[in-house]
Amino acid sequence: MTDTASSPANAQQRYEVHRADLPLSCPQPSMALWNSHPRVYLPIEEEGGQSHCPYCGAIYVLVD
Repeated sequence: MTDTASSPANAQQRYEVHRADLPLSCPQPSMALWNSHPRVYLPIEEEGGQSHCPYCGAIYVLVD
């Protein structure tokens, strides 16, 4: 069964996230996981508001 509400995983190189999205993981819960890497949690607050995924290289920026 295909979930049409999910977005493709790793489709962008930069994502803006909000505190409501924490704890932050890549791929995010709204992304399809079947064609992505294992979920990894990113310590964006401890890293000064920006985190880099070690698997796909996506950069997450905390905007609030």
